[in-house]
Amino acid sequence: MILTGPEITAAAADGRLRIAPFDQDQVNPNSYNVRLGPTLLTYTTPVIDSHRPNPTMDVRMDEGGFVLQPGELYLGHTLEEVGSDSFVPLLFGRSSVGRLGLFVEITAPIGDIGFHGQWTLMLSAIRPLRVYPGMKIGQIMFFVAVGAVDLYTGKYQAATGPQPSAYWRDNPVFGSAVS
Repeated sequence: MILTGPEITAAAADGRLRIAPFDQDQVNPNSYNVRLGPTLLTYTTPVIDSHRPNPTMDVRMDEGGFVLQPGELYLGHTLEEVGSDSFVPLLFGRSSVGRLGLFVEITAPIGDIGFHGQWTLMLSAIRPLRVYPGMKIGQIMFFVAVGAVDLYTGKYQAATGPQPSAYWRDNPVFGSAVS
């Protein structure tokens, strides 16, 4: 079952889910709009190595925005902190944003029950596209979980700002050798 807009509002009010800051104007019929935070990350090496930490560069956007370039992966973040110990969140790009040629969160839309923090967004533009901090970039839907729940305690818990991949930590050979 998916939460409707009025149930999202009720769950945010009674603490079953957390959206901070919460704005009633961002509630949709069955989702909540999230906005783009002011920081983007890009990887700085020509080859990204999945078994090692990769260097990144921060880009801070101001009210003039930032032009995303095709062929580049940008890691953004939601302005809102979102999480729930009761519901399964799924984040997708808004259709209006997709119609601008921006792919948002195509490969990893599902969040874990128990994650609380700002969501890292994988952004990829088809053509040069100016984005702005605070623009409504995605929407989160919440689904009812059935069965016993093990809350998320993983490596991205309590994230603030965009988080580069920590996939390398999943590999016992490399993850233990690099801290």
